[in-house]
Amino acid sequence: MPLSKSAPSDTEQYYMATQWQLMWRKLKRHRLALVGMVMLSVIYGSAILADFLAPYEIYKRHTAYIYCPPQRIHLIDAEGQFHFRPFVYGWKTRRDPVTYERLYEEDVSAIYPIRFLHEGEPYKFWGLIPTRIHLAGVDEPGVFFIFGTDHLGRDVFSRILMAARISLSIGLIGVALSFLLGCFLGGISGYYGGPLDTFIQRLIEFLLSIPTIPLWMALAAAVPPDWPPIQVYLMITVILSIVGWCGLARVVRGKLISLRTEDYVLAAIIAGASDGRIIRRHLLPGFMSYLIVNLTLAIPTMILGETALSFLGLGLQPPTVSWGVLLSVAQDVKVVIMYPWILIPGVFVVITVLAFNFLGDGLRDAADPYH
Repeated sequence: MPLSKSAPSDTEQYYMATQWQLMWRKLKRHRLALVGMVMLSVIYGSAILADFLAPYEIYKRHTAYIYCPPQRIHLIDAEGQFHFRPFVYGWKTRRDPVTYERLYEEDVSAIYPIRFLHEGEPYKFWGLIPTRIHLAGVDEPGVFFIFGTDHLGRDVFSRILMAARISLSIGLIGVALSFLLGCFLGGISGYYGGPLDTFIQRLIEFLLSIPTIPLWMALAAAVPPDWPPIQVYLMITVILSIVGWCGLARVVRGKLISLRTEDYVLAAIIAGASDGRIIRRHLLPGFMSYLIVNLTLAIPTMILGETALSFLGLGLQPPTVSWGVLLSVAQDVKVVIMYPWILIPGVFVVITVLAFNFLGDGLRDAADPYH
């Protein structure tokens, strides 16, 4: 009779697991990291589906609702009657007799049910599929401003969703460029050494000696003002990547110096493997877990860099929308005091940065799964 193979015990599975399986096993026990992962999934998913989730086109002006406050969603009306379908009230406006400011009051006589999969304004999903279906909306003449409107009467919620595409993609693309530069130049520096190593290290020291924000501001100010938004977007991404690769290159150099004399590297050299293959297939995977953690923690730095530049008016400019561009309206203290919902894009920046930090902290702990 053939001998039956017994299933490996939990202890055997633990020591037979791959590095990635061990990392995932420990990451699942880090609650904050899982919270960060869920938050990032929701944020990036919302950015991908922004056309569908946004109730209005981001440039549409509602001139009758300038600086309209966020609407409250109700289930119980003014008479105490419960409604199974959530609804919003209409608005009544009046002028302050002293400041002439437009004031908004809920009109409890005008109830507008929130309709899901609402047929609203036409748009092209990702510029490809024409449709009119939005996740939620109300029938005219009602309006649906859950985050209020800005100084031109544009829906803040719709603009935040579309702006997320720019801000989040700049973080990903900028970190990808920094990652490639850091691994390439750090790998060359650590593997070959000599004059090339000296030159690269002095270049890194020079770049790191320049204050980051002034450097970004100087480079961003050099971007020609007549460039189209796509070119400005790409240039801002490159600007944010110029210094981002330096720290990673130093770490890669140090790791390669310590690993290039290992037996498996010498065996690859004797087998005739090229230098590029040795660095790419044998040396870099030896500390891939650190590289992943570095990527996770570098993305929020890129997002904050773009937000800071756009807030100061040196990054992306209207009509392009990003979280920094939306926050640039909040430079006036009077606007912030009178219309605090203009700061809501900043809340999304904070949540995104915290989520990346939570995930990065969990990945850093999981990178040493035997600890």
